[in-house]
Amino acid sequence: MPARLVRILAAVAGGGLVVVVAGALLAPGHRSPDPRPVAAGGAASGQDSQAAIERAQKRLREVPSDWQTWAGLGQAYVEQARVSGDPSYYAKAAGALDRSSREKPGNAAVLTGLGALAAAKHDFAAALKYSEQATAAAPYSAQGFGILADANIELGRYDAGYAAVQKMMDLRPNTSAYARASYTFELRGDLASARSALETALDESPQPSDAGFALYYLGELAFNSGDLKGAAARYGEGIARAPGYLPLLAGRAKVRAAQGDTAGALTDYKNVTSRLPNPTYVGEYGDLLASTGDKAGAEQQFALVRAEEKILGAAGVNTDLELALFDADHGSAKAALTSANAAYTARRSIFVADALAWALYRNGRSAEALKYATEANRLGTHSALLRFHLGAIEAATGQRAAAHRDLTEALRINPHFSVQHVPAARALLAGAAR
Repeated sequence: MPARLVRILAAVAGGGLVVVVAGALLAPGHRSPDPRPVAAGGAASGQDSQAAIERAQKRLREVPSDWQTWAGLGQAYVEQARVSGDPSYYAKAAGALDRSSREKPGNAAVLTGLGALAAAKHDFAAALKYSEQATAAAPYSAQGFGILADANIELGRYDAGYAAVQKMMDLRPNTSAYARASYTFELRGDLASARSALETALDESPQPSDAGFALYYLGELAFNSGDLKGAAARYGEGIARAPGYLPLLAGRAKVRAAQGDTAGALTDYKNVTSRLPNPTYVGEYGDLLASTGDKAGAEQQFALVRAEEKILGAAGVNTDLELALFDADHGSAKAALTSANAAYTARRSIFVADALAWALYRNGRSAEALKYATEANRLGTHSALLRFHLGAIEAATGQRAAAHRDLTEALRINPHFSVQHVPAARALLAGAAR
């Protein structure tokens, strides 16, 4: 962990950092509702991004040569795609950014927008290229460094990603910067510092949607640590302050399911997926239905996941990571391995390594899987799912002591981490103990 980032966040936690800055930033994509891939959008609500689109369109009707507004419109379309779940906005974003580039070739705003669009579509190599160009053209714009951080981290270039977060903190320590900094700590297993950074993000939130964003991830930190009471409080506060920020509703659904309120969880999942059919939420809804014995209802949701992934793919979004994990857990092991291999060829993050390990395991190739499962845990990330995957693979390779250790740790980190996998973890742990 870069020492300067540690010092900055220590100052933040102590109230010692006062910086006056201006401008807007994108939020950290890797903290998206997906298993971990980034979405390049910010903390804005759908109303926020729609209002930005309408303002830009009005301006461009009056001044059609305004390259800055064309670039801003492109980024607003990227954000609207994220908050609405409608990937058709990506084509609109590309068109607006192309117009900005034609009006003023090579401008930093369009390079930043192209980086945001590439990151939203999970083309992190392109996002890296554009964000490097953007930060070279505008070295005092924090927005470009945010995308640079996201791209590097999703490519598994962690030190470079941390350095970009540090630069963003130097330039503009706002909600987005603190949230990205939080994630760097979370990746390294430093949950106290991750929580402190998000608390500062919440304190710095200028709009209800920013507060909802920070509270959602505070809820995620609590839930992923097995703290159901704390998670419920954070999600609940977020719903009260930013009722339009739908991930909060999905968070509450997870807590309700873990607390045994299956009816309440199903209601929340039905509400959120009807408004935002994010494949992760739909998949969680299906898994919960399956756990109640509603096989037909579960299969309906799983079919919707695959349909949504096809729609995203048709819009140019790379869904290899998401498909690898989903297919591995829902009866399509061969397809999962194809997707996982493609994802690992493109990027080497710990979560891609985990997906490849799990796909190999599901295909009966646990000896090969162990290498990648170990790689997935190399940063010391406190993830029950990563540790469960490692423990299951160790059990399959006859490493009973290691399997017992890692399965125990998975359930210690979060005994509610997955409706589907917790029973399997307990069964494997019992077997490893014999």
